[in-house]
Amino acid sequence: MVLWSKEQDKLPDMEMSSGAIEMKKEGPPLPQAFLQSNGSVHPVILTEEPAETRQETGGENELTEVTSFTERVGEPGEDDRAEIVTIDCRANAKGQCEEDALLENASQSNESDDISTDQSPEPPAPLKETSFSIGLQVVFPFLLAGFGTVAAGMVLDIVQHWTVFTEVTEVFILVPALLGLKGNLEMTLASRLSTAANIGQMDTASDMWKMIMGNLALIQVQATVVGFLASIAAVIFGWIPEGNFRLGHAILLCASSVATAFIASLLLGLIMIGVILASRKVGINPDNVATPIAASLGDLITLSLLAGISTGLYKELEFNDYANPLVCAAFVAMTPLWVLIARKTPSTREVLYSGWEPVIIAMAISSVGGLILDKTVSNPNFAGMAVFTPVINGVGGNLVAVQASRISTYLHMNGVPLGDPNPVPRKCPTPCTSFFGSSVNSRSARVLFLLVAPGHLVFLYTINSMRGGHTTITSVFVAFYMTAALLQVLILLYLADWMVHWMWGRGMDPDNFSIPYLTALGDLLGTGFLAFSFHLLWLIGDRDTDVGD
Repeated sequence: MVLWSKEQDKLPDMEMSSGAIEMKKEGPPLPQAFLQSNGSVHPVILTEEPAETRQETGGENELTEVTSFTERVGEPGEDDRAEIVTIDCRANAKGQCEEDALLENASQSNESDDISTDQSPEPPAPLKETSFSIGLQVVFPFLLAGFGTVAAGMVLDIVQHWTVFTEVTEVFILVPALLGLKGNLEMTLASRLSTAANIGQMDTASDMWKMIMGNLALIQVQATVVGFLASIAAVIFGWIPEGNFRLGHAILLCASSVATAFIASLLLGLIMIGVILASRKVGINPDNVATPIAASLGDLITLSLLAGISTGLYKELEFNDYANPLVCAAFVAMTPLWVLIARKTPSTREVLYSGWEPVIIAMAISSVGGLILDKTVSNPNFAGMAVFTPVINGVGGNLVAVQASRISTYLHMNGVPLGDPNPVPRKCPTPCTSFFGSSVNSRSARVLFLLVAPGHLVFLYTINSMRGGHTTITSVFVAFYMTAALLQVLILLYLADWMVHWMWGRGMDPDNFSIPYLTALGDLLGTGFLAFSFHLLWLIGDRDTDVGD
């Protein structure tokens, strides 16, 4: 810290060099300030004269060092004394001093001696999480999501006997595609908004509302298009085996699918926004709670809406031939409006143009899982599989969505450039690095995997208590079921670690691309492993005696 005269008429020119601070002015030269080895500058006080010096016997100038100002303030003639300012200097590696902060002159402000510095806003610090805190935040939404899938299974068991499901059997083909929207749209929305909240893109009111409106409009566009494509797929899959095409049923499927997808996406989108904003308010990582809640409500809301809307539109077929076409046309006609709103936000504009591939491919993958389900449940020996399918698929999809969202947020917050390789070249991860590494992502993978077994035991007990399905839950069945569930989640968490980093390195935002693929793979793996388990149980003799009761 260097102190010197700052009186306007007496202020000399200064040059800061690596060795000294040189003062140039007519008259006797000022003494040099000594630079310490640690980069600090020896304090020097300049009084009325350019320098206070005493001639010693050696004829050398001796610097006067003052460590207290209390005795000098009250001395007479202080009005004639030069003002004193403070400059902090620090030497860099080349020995040069840089000015860090400068106090304002007393002539500019006589009331305050505070140091004011302009600091640029810092990005929000990432939430520090331990394994216990991750588990504590995830377990409640995880259980809520599981009970939601159990409820969806019970609802499906009831509505499958309704008239619309028995007369227009193609409605069953819509079920896996529309239930898959929770992974394609709502979970992706939750992941995008969670990342935006964590990296500070929703801290101001204007940014928050722009992000909310853009994302809501985006999922309405995606829901309308995916619902329309799902109805076309249902018509084709229903027409090919039967060879009978009915236009009224085709329009009913289109209207029911589009209306269900639109309304369900709007409701779940609003719920997700509220959950994410509330999570940030109370200091909870939105990645841990948003996607499980989307999953828990997604199946139940979507299936209930599909049953109710399709039943109502089916009744209108008897009295009004124009109701179904008008409903379908109305939702499709609103699509350009949502496109215009979504284009105003840069992040959603990119997804609007490039985010269709994962949504459509994920729908196709889910349809393969639905085909496996249809072929298995149609066999009376495996009718009990239906009630467990939403549970095993939902649990796997929920957990992998949480992990994918967390890894994506980690990459965003650590400033790794999107599309550029990581600073350390990353090879294809091994299961050991994905689950037993020291990173926070490995820690969360371990926590999520450990939730599988106790969670499924709770859900199996709930199903058994509610007398759901047609399968007797024996110890052998539980062993096979748990093996299928653990293997499914193990593969999904490993694929999430690889897929998110792979997409990030190729310039694809994982929030928009990874979750649809992973949840669709969860449906395919869960259904496949469960069907295989039921076949093995039948082969080894663990067969139901109460099928159909």
